[in-house]
Amino acid sequence: MPPKSTAKSSKDHLPNQMVISMVAAVAIAHLLNDLIQAVLPAIYPMLKIEFNLSFSQIGLIALIYQITASLLQPFVGLYTDRHPLPYLLPVGMSITLVGITVMAFATHFYILLLAAVLVGIGSSTFHPEASRVARMASGGRFGTAQSAFQVGGNSGSAIGPLLAALIIVPNGKSAVAWFTGFALLAIFILFRVSRWLIQQAQQPKKQSAIQHTGLKGILLYRALGVIGILMLVKFTYIASISNYYTFYLMERFSLSLVQSQVYLFAFLAAVALGTFAGGPIGDKIGRSAVIWVSFLGIIPFALVLPYVNLMWTAILSIMIGLVISSAFSAMVVYAQEAMPGRVGLVSGLMFGVMFGIGGIAAAGLGVLADHFGIIFVYQLCAFLPLLGLLTIFLPKTQH
Repeated sequence: MPPKSTAKSSKDHLPNQMVISMVAAVAIAHLLNDLIQAVLPAIYPMLKIEFNLSFSQIGLIALIYQITASLLQPFVGLYTDRHPLPYLLPVGMSITLVGITVMAFATHFYILLLAAVLVGIGSSTFHPEASRVARMASGGRFGTAQSAFQVGGNSGSAIGPLLAALIIVPNGKSAVAWFTGFALLAIFILFRVSRWLIQQAQQPKKQSAIQHTGLKGILLYRALGVIGILMLVKFTYIASISNYYTFYLMERFSLSLVQSQVYLFAFLAAVALGTFAGGPIGDKIGRSAVIWVSFLGIIPFALVLPYVNLMWTAILSIMIGLVISSAFSAMVVYAQEAMPGRVGLVSGLMFGVMFGIGGIAAAGLGVLADHFGIIFVYQLCAFLPLLGLLTIFLPKTQH
């Protein structure tokens, strides 16, 4: 029997209607959080030159950051399912604030790794708890709330590289310190969210009108196994673009760093738009249908992307971003429905797996790029979406 705490808040304290102010608050905080996080991969080319780094060292920075967030997130979610920590959100963002300050004034490769660890810790506390708040405030529209939350993060990931190109590239690495203002704003917003969480915990419990019995035994293992493979496909492919797209464009089409950042912004903006659409559609037609269309839809685009000219590279990357990103909110809600009453654990696992896969993929792709070239990496990744055909094995969770 689940412990009697606000761990079940997604069900016991579910408002009758969506609390738009709280969904918006965690979405904006997600935007600010991921905007800050996006600074690091956006300035990889600058760091490579300034510290004379190899692609493998760039991949190691990404690995350290992503794995730090990945390893901690499920434990954070599991712990707060049983022992709620309403002020964990602003505390975690404060750690991120320290991390970007260290990054701004780093003078050695190992200090960069320390900064990556601190920002990773901040991320690990933010995502499972903020995702829980989005579900609590959803009023039963789980996919819509999760999409709003996630699109905030994707918007921040899209804006981050653009701001890096406008602010950090012309002024040097120390200009990273300007991003502390975003962290301070996020801390203020998350403090207000924490106050709302405390108020919710003090209210009489309510029973949700929407019931999910979850999955058990072999069906649960099958569902989690397929979702895990789909996460591997999605975020390995995303990592190939978000971490190395600028290098690919600069090598293949001789673009400048600033020009390539604009193309990266276009891709990440498409990811944000696709994420926003995926949740509401999933609320209407079902999570499995959205996941199926998302993975099946990108196969032809991904296969031809490495062989087209610059114009079609931009068009196809935008189309891929729109389609593949629509699945993430559906996958998160699907897993939450498969394991009801474990919102923190599921959110931690989902976001943790996302960051872990991104980090491992970034490191692995960096090694491949060092040995075989960045163009080969994109030719290899083109076949990954074919694994999305495994969606057919997902059992249904909605009742």
